[in-house]
Amino acid sequence: MSANTSSKEDFMQQQILAAAKRLFQVYGLAKVTMDDVAKAIGKGRSSLYYYYKSKDEIFDAVVMIEVREMLSAMTHAVNQASGVEQKLRAFFITKLEVLREKRAFFKMLDVGMDADALSEFQKAKIILHNLIVRQESALMEQLLTDGMNKGELRKMAAPELEMLIMVLLSSLRGIKRELELEDDTVKAVPAADMFIRMAMYGLKD
Repeated sequence: MSANTSSKEDFMQQQILAAAKRLFQVYGLAKVTMDDVAKAIGKGRSSLYYYYKSKDEIFDAVVMIEVREMLSAMTHAVNQASGVEQKLRAFFITKLEVLREKRAFFKMLDVGMDADALSEFQKAKIILHNLIVRQESALMEQLLTDGMNKGELRKMAAPELEMLIMVLLSSLRGIKRELELEDDTVKAVPAADMFIRMAMYGLKD
């Protein structure tokens, strides 16, 4: 395969996924068809099958892009920050900001699903959640280990560190849910700052 051909195929895939994302966000996963995606990019449905075998495969690819974008933004923010407290702050605030930006997309996905489809969708969400937790845990572990090595945090054995990561990530998800319920984005930064200050009291020597 030539570089030119590969570039054209990459561009086509990007078009397909961008169009599918827009449709999923407006109509929900259940109502969008392969025909809808094909029409959105001005192609026949058969053109899509060269790249993706089904709507579910397209959806999986769209979601993985969303996840990669979120984790990339968090990693970049953490790497740009200095010191473990600022890195934790960057981790938390970036996660909250990115989720707010992507909320409209994820909020519409299960619209129009029947009971069976909704059940399968919930199973897929659990798998996705576990994937995100693993990747966020790895980033958090790197952040905290670096802090311990630099003497910014007290030393912790592996089981304590693992428990700490679980508590930090669970707390972040709890803060996110509360902010969504209140529909209050203004509190995101103050809430993250307060939690990080509280956490740092127990993490220093």
